Amino acid sequence: MNKSESKYYNTSLLMNQALIELLNKKEYEFLTIKEICKKAGVNRSTFYLHYDNIDDLLQETIENLNKEFNSCFNNEDKDLQGKISGKQKEDLILITPKYLMPYLSHVKQHKLVYQVSAKHPALMKSIEKYGYLQNKVLYPIFDIFKINKDEQKYLSAYYISGVYAIVNEWIKGGCKDSEDMICDLIIKCVRPIEERDELKRADKQDK
Repeated sequence: MNKSESKYYNTSLLMNQALIELLNKKEYEFLTIKEICKKAGVNRSTFYLHYDNIDDLLQETIENLNKEFNSCFNNEDKDLQGKISGKQKEDLILITPKYLMPYLSHVKQHKLVYQVSAKHPALMKSIEKYGYLQNKVLYPIFDIFKINKDEQKYLSAYYISGVYAIVNEWIKGGCKDSEDMICDLIIKCVRPIEERDELKRADKQDK
C-alpha cells in the first residue's frame, strides 16, 4: 500500500468509526454528512471522494466489520479443513459453538450498525457475510459426502439463509437474548437434540 492508498484507507476508517459513534447517539435516518465529517475530522469534499451518500459509507462500514471478524479465522483455514477431512461422516458438524459464539459476540458488540443493516438487506447484501461459512465449512463437507457440485450452492443457501434468519431476528430485537441461547437455537435447527448435547460436551472438552 503506497502513501496515497494508505491515506485514503485511514480516512475511510475515520469515517467508519464516526458513523459507528454517531449511531450510538441518534437514528441512522437522521444522520447528516455534515455530522459525519465533523466527527471524522474531514471536509465534505473528502467525503464525496469516497462515497456518493451515507448509504455507501454504511455499506463500507459493514463490509469492514465483517472483514475484521473473518480475519480472526484466516490462520485456522488449513487446520479447519484438515479437521473436516479427517472426520467420519457421522461426526461432521456443520454449525459449532467454536465458530458461532465469536460471531454472535462480534454482532452484539456492533449491534447498532447491524440493526441498520437489518433494515436495509438489499443495500447491505447481508447474507454475503457468511462467505467464510460457505467456502471453508459447508463446501468441504459437501465434497466429503460427494454431493453434486451443482447442488451444493442450493444446500448452502438453505443452511446459510436459516442461520441468517435467526441472527437477523436477534439483531432486530436488539440482541437482548444471550449469545448462548441463539447459538443453541441455531444448533437445534441443524442437529437433533441428542446430538446437540453431545456437541456441547465435545466443545467443552476442546476448551
